[in-house]
Amino acid sequence: MRLDGKVAFVTGAASGIGKRIAEVYAEAGATVAVADLNPGGAEAAAAGLRARGACALGLGVDVTDEAGVDAAVARTVAELGGLDVLVSNAGIQIVAPLQDFAFADWKKLLAVHLDGAFLTARAAMRQMIASGRGGSMIFMGSVHSKEASVLKAPYVTAKHGLEGLAKVIAKEGAAHGVRANVICPGFVRTPLVDKQIPEQAKALGLSEDDVIRKVMLKETVDGEFTTVDDVAQVALLFAAFPTQALTGQSMVVSHGWFMQ
Repeated sequence: MRLDGKVAFVTGAASGIGKRIAEVYAEAGATVAVADLNPGGAEAAAAGLRARGACALGLGVDVTDEAGVDAAVARTVAELGGLDVLVSNAGIQIVAPLQDFAFADWKKLLAVHLDGAFLTARAAMRQMIASGRGGSMIFMGSVHSKEASVLKAPYVTAKHGLEGLAKVIAKEGAAHGVRANVICPGFVRTPLVDKQIPEQAKALGLSEDDVIRKVMLKETVDGEFTTVDDVAQVALLFAAFPTQALTGQSMVVSHGWFMQ
């Protein structure tokens, strides 16, 4: 699977899953726009790709800011020559029982995951249609796109919503050669997950080790975390797949936690 001549725009790409996807795409020949809320982190990640011989652009962007998203995508097209692949990966996590969940936190989480996915997808769709080149949109879902866990009402709601959004884009984009798919990882040991471990331990009255073994990895077949490279390889498959046979789909990458 190669991405030679393709331009990819990856959000939340200064660290974790997004950063590894950007690296794998660059290794596969893509030019990469590294977008992140942290401008310095985005530029540092892009500089790392350039040091390896890739062409990369670092962009500070808040995915909930309509004007900011449109401007970042427009700059990508202007400076890198187009847009062929969108990876909507930016996300946050806030955990609490439903009865204690602040409405402001509910709105904040949905804004990042759903508004951010919509705004980046809309901007990408406009460019992909205008160019006549089509493209691939990839949304970062979760096993929580398929089932629920306690303490995560808005997160589960948002991740379910991404599947619906991708299916609509797959249907609307088909005439323009635009595909849309969702990656659904299990727990990946990123800073986002590391932050959850003590939070869940406190909320559930468990030790941090028990949160890992009895909550996060309980349903896997081997008790292992999914890795950023596991997810990035699926992102490469979705980006490089040559036909519309693979669109409107979701792929679970979870060490067997959820089996379709």
